[in-house]
This record gives sequence, structure tokens and C-alpha cells, in this order.
Amino acid sequence: MITIKNIKSILFFLLGSISLGIGVAGIVLPVLPGGPFFLFASFCFAKSSKRIENWFKGTSFYEKYVERFRQKKGMTRKEKIRINLIADAFILFSVFYVDILLVKILLVILALYKQYYFIKKIKTLKPKQEEIAKDFI
Repeated sequence: MITIKNIKSILFFLLGSISLGIGVAGIVLPVLPGGPFFLFASFCFAKSSKRIENWFKGTSFYEKYVERFRQKKGMTRKEKIRINLIADAFILFSVFYVDILLVKILLVILALYKQYYFIKKIKTLKPKQEEIAKDFI
């Protein structure tokens, strides 16, 4: 018998899987940030089932993108800039596309709050020396 708990679990699994897929695409596509999608996938898989959550925690995606953030270590400046530029581009596109003034105002407020949050609330990590050398090669 299908219960509401089963439906909720299935929906969270589907959302987590979609988010995981977009996150993996974000690794390959330079325009799409993968980190936020891995964070959302982690949340969804945790709400879905313990077995799926444990599986996801064992993946390299979790270790690289989610674990550092969950331990409150922060993000590198490069990650912050990349995520903010992409998000701002989508918000700016929406501001020009939407004809409702209230929605435009809310989008601008959202963009400003996002900038504040990334600058003030998320710690900026210094990249490792190996990553610096790799960027110049």
C-alpha cells in the first residue's frame, strides 16, 4: 500500500536525482555551478531514505562539494564569483523578461541579499598552492 510517507520519499529521491544530474553537468559545463545542486541533492537524499543518504555520502561529489560546506569551511573566491555571476545573469534576465514591477523589485532584493550572504556569511577560503599552480599551467 502506498502511503504519504512513501510518496514523499519517492519525490525527494526524484528531486535529489535530478539535482545530482544537474550538479554532475555543472562539473563539465563551465556555465553551470555544480556545488549548490550537490547541496540540494544531499538535502533531498537525506529526506528520502537513510540508505540513499549513506550512498550519496560515500561519493566523491559529496566529499568535494558538500562536506567542506557542511563543515562550515566555506568556498573559494573563484567558486563564489562563478556562482554569483551565473545567478546574477539569470536574475538580470528575469528582471528584463518579467513585466510585473513587484516581481522585478523582489528579484533585485533577492540578488542584493544573495550578494550580501556570499560576501559576509560564507567564509572565503584561500586556494591550495597546487590549485594555484594548476590554474597557471
